[in-house]
Amino acid sequence: MTSLGRTAAVSILGAALADCEKGDLRVVLIEGATGCGKSSLIDAFSEQAATAGNVVLSAVGFRGERTVPLGLLRQLANSARAEALRAVLENAAAPTRIEAIQSFCARLRELSADAPVVLCVDDVQDADDESLQYLQYAIRHARSARILVVLTTSPHGTAQDPAFTTELLRQPNFQRVQLGLLSPAEVAEALAEREPAAGEDIATALYDISGGNPLLLRALLEEQEPAAEPDGEPVRRGTPAAGGPFAQAVITCLHRSGPSATGVAQAVALLGDRASAAHITGLLGIGCPAGRQALASLQASGLLDGMRFRHPSSRAAVLDSIDPDTRTELHRRAAQLLRQTDSPATAVAEHLQAAAAGGAQWHDAPWAIAVLCDAAEEFLAGDNARLAMPLLELAYETCSDEQYRNAIKIKLSRITLRLNPAASEKHLSAPLKGLRTDQLATEHVRPLAQLLLVQGRIPEAADVLEHAGATANALAPDAAGEEPGSAADSWATPLHDLSAALDTDVTVGERLLQSTKLTDATMAPLIQALNALIHSGQPERALLWSRNLLEEANRSQAPGWSAVFATLHSRAALRLGDLRTAHAHAAQALKFLPEKNGSAFHYAPLGLLIRTCDVMGRQTEASRQIDQLVPGRLLTTLHGLDYLHARGLHYLAGNQPHAALADFFEVGRLMRCWGVDRPAFLPWRSDAAEALLRLGDPQRAEQLVLQQLSTPDARRPWVLGISLRLRAKTSGPERRASLLSRAIDELRRSGDRLETARAMADLGQAMQADGSPAKGSAMIRAAWSLAKECGAGTLCEEPLPDISLAEPLQERTDLGPGDATKTSTKLSSSEQRVATLAAQGLTNREISMKLYITVSTVEQHLTRVYRKLNISRRRDLPVDMQLYSQESA
Repeated sequence: MTSLGRTAAVSILGAALADCEKGDLRVVLIEGATGCGKSSLIDAFSEQAATAGNVVLSAVGFRGERTVPLGLLRQLANSARAEALRAVLENAAAPTRIEAIQSFCARLRELSADAPVVLCVDDVQDADDESLQYLQYAIRHARSARILVVLTTSPHGTAQDPAFTTELLRQPNFQRVQLGLLSPAEVAEALAEREPAAGEDIATALYDISGGNPLLLRALLEEQEPAAEPDGEPVRRGTPAAGGPFAQAVITCLHRSGPSATGVAQAVALLGDRASAAHITGLLGIGCPAGRQALASLQASGLLDGMRFRHPSSRAAVLDSIDPDTRTELHRRAAQLLRQTDSPATAVAEHLQAAAAGGAQWHDAPWAIAVLCDAAEEFLAGDNARLAMPLLELAYETCSDEQYRNAIKIKLSRITLRLNPAASEKHLSAPLKGLRTDQLATEHVRPLAQLLLVQGRIPEAADVLEHAGATANALAPDAAGEEPGSAADSWATPLHDLSAALDTDVTVGERLLQSTKLTDATMAPLIQALNALIHSGQPERALLWSRNLLEEANRSQAPGWSAVFATLHSRAALRLGDLRTAHAHAAQALKFLPEKNGSAFHYAPLGLLIRTCDVMGRQTEASRQIDQLVPGRLLTTLHGLDYLHARGLHYLAGNQPHAALADFFEVGRLMRCWGVDRPAFLPWRSDAAEALLRLGDPQRAEQLVLQQLSTPDARRPWVLGISLRLRAKTSGPERRASLLSRAIDELRRSGDRLETARAMADLGQAMQADGSPAKGSAMIRAAWSLAKECGAGTLCEEPLPDISLAEPLQERTDLGPGDATKTSTKLSSSEQRVATLAAQGLTNREISMKLYITVSTVEQHLTRVYRKLNISRRRDLPVDMQLYSQESA
């Protein structure tokens, strides 16, 4: 690679040597940035010249020897065949320096009489002054001697004697050779010399990393030597390794690019996109000329492209080379410098973080806290909570004002909810303590109460409000950017009062959901609105909105938000009796949680998962979840109630009514204690009544059911339906069927298909016991079909006495639609009933509600009817078909 791209330079040196052999002194100055191949070229030329019989005297300038008189000249004199020169330099008898220089020049001329003399001086910019004076005199006074002087220098270095190069320019026998960076084609040629089969993409990558610098390219080729795979195909390694040959070559380039180059390179690497000439000189405290010279040197060497490193690998090598203490100090100074120049808060905060990681303290700089908080807000505005959180944590550690620290913790809790609900819960310990010691500002009470409610910490939220003496209306959620009178403003329910949320008009909640974007500030009211829809009789609307919010949370890459809305989606699906959806989203919510131990929220999706597993027939999976050890403090939250309720239902399903009753009563005790005893949210009395019936205590069971029926929530179809079903179990046979019929009607209105199926099964058994086995069997079959549609495996497996689940099908006939009488004898009784109602104009859903069967079953019956009647649509059904009513059946 020595002569690669250096054809012109080699030709000039060859011509100069030929002129020298004719008796003319020649001077060739080779200029080039660090790593561009000056040393390789002069070494190769000196070797060729010596092989040709010339006297070659070599020396290398060294910055550390600039103060050593005649240090460079002694290197030349120590070369082979230069005894006469050594004698001159060692002779101290010369009365003046000029006589010594003249004597050296005379001996050099004498030496060239026998053979041409080639003086090769590498890095002449680092030579001592005395040696340069000797060389300068010889060049001016030995023009007729057979002498060739070849010098190399960096155009961006600081020479000890700047006049030396200027004096060379005045000589008629002087030539300058410029060595630049290799072109992409020359890099590809260098690669082809080593790897003939290498592709163009590899050559492009090598050029992009090295910038065409021969030294960096050589190091890169050595480091990226392809390794053989087991199949024999070579594979090239990826990015240059830290501390590898390439990184070492980068550092070598810095050290040889001038006294300021290393510092300037470190500043550029540290400042990144904020690097500028003014910032660099300000950070390093150097003059503008020195900074510009160092930048020019680094750009010429291919390391920099303008004010940026050409490749991240070079920047990484420079950053890795900085001493930790130096780096910390540079980051500290960079933060101060960027702040003074009105740089963005995010750019300043990056250096504050880095300096703090290195041990720098900011307690004496209040401005740093403000910058960190401002930068966090900028990241949050860009929907990047992951970058905002560490900034707020650093601000909290740095701040000494307790009120401000508590405000930071509340903000941290709010944005941490995006990613990790467990961490969000932990952040509120300090603000709660600050509230008790009067170190929480009044304006932070509402955000604290909101977060406690979202975390299900009802008692603590109530304590916050009581301690602060705040009114309920003063604590309405504040959707970011909402004006008074907007949907968010009208969602002004007291956060500690779950009853107010349940009683709010659902249209208000939907208006909020329609008009409000998901943000940290709107998270609490959006959750509240969804809960209101779920528990206020419109779970199907909640299912739609929770799905939309879950998708929005996923797009925001906020697993904490995703866990919350997946849980709400599961809860809405369970309220509708869609067990498969409820189970899938409860499991999904648990997967979203990065931290489960110590999190109160974890028990909300866990409770839903246990409930769905039990009803779906996955008792082993449910038992595995129940077996986990649960800290008692986490059960005293709203989310803990979900788990206690689910555990009680699991115990009941496993025929452990005593254990179930204990959990249900504990749920009731906590709900009464917190002032949230609402069956619309959690009907613990009817569940406890179920357990008491298992224990043979119908009197106490009846009392609990009557208590639940006396609550205002009993006006809601869902609460009324499940209460009436249990009331029927505690009543005499004469009232049981009517109560269950009412329960079925109310549960159908509520949309809960699972509870409807349970009530239908109970009604079917009541009919059978009341002397109507046919009607009872039909009702039980309908209940079974509906339970199967819900995915309720446990309910489907319960014993169904004296019924066959397979309806007999009549053979197909070829009768046409006009023969209603013949047709009606060929249809099954179920098909006859469905076809009659369809002919009257009822929709499939209306038929399903009237006959207590699923919509899917209606569709199946109609399909068979169409086939038997040889018709293809509803309008072709015979209008004279025998009408069916439950009274005449």
